[in-house]
Amino acid sequence: MSSEPWLSRKPIHRGRILDIGIERVRLPNGVEADLEIVRHPGAAAIVPIGDDGRVLLIRQYRYAAGGFLLEIPAGTRNAGELARDCALRELTEETGVRAGELIDLGEVVPVPGYSTERIHLFAARRLERAAQALDPDELIEVQPVAFAEIGRMLVDGTIVDAKSIVALCRARARGLLGADVGESA
Repeated sequence: MSSEPWLSRKPIHRGRILDIGIERVRLPNGVEADLEIVRHPGAAAIVPIGDDGRVLLIRQYRYAAGGFLLEIPAGTRNAGELARDCALRELTEETGVRAGELIDLGEVVPVPGYSTERIHLFAARRLERAAQALDPDELIEVQPVAFAEIGRMLVDGTIVDAKSIVALCRARARGLLGADVGESA
């Protein structure tokens, strides 16, 4: 059995962001399999926390999801771009604020069954106003929300975006959200 699990790749489509193909691989048990794999450059997402403890969520139109979703700001990394730089860029572009402090919240692998995408998560504090710079295909409205309200939205299914759920839960677990930052329930 070879120590190299990847054997070959048949390209299906290469787009602006995604590279889709059928990859022949050798699994750890020695079995060879053809897997449909979406190669993705990675992304970064950020939980912007205002001095008042409110989180800047975005209400963004997502065609593939069938409408508007509440999310944290996020975006795809450019070639060679560090996750931290991507997060700072997307925060400013999508919300019109800059972060004075950035806190690493780790990574999430959103769809490990067929995609290589990894999303690096951050929290941002000490926010300052900046110029919002939306892409032409971005329909975004910034919505400051108290964490007590976010907690309800996580439980009742108002927030369904996986990266946002994980990042908000990690920020809360690190003591970055909630009553410990001056929020009243």
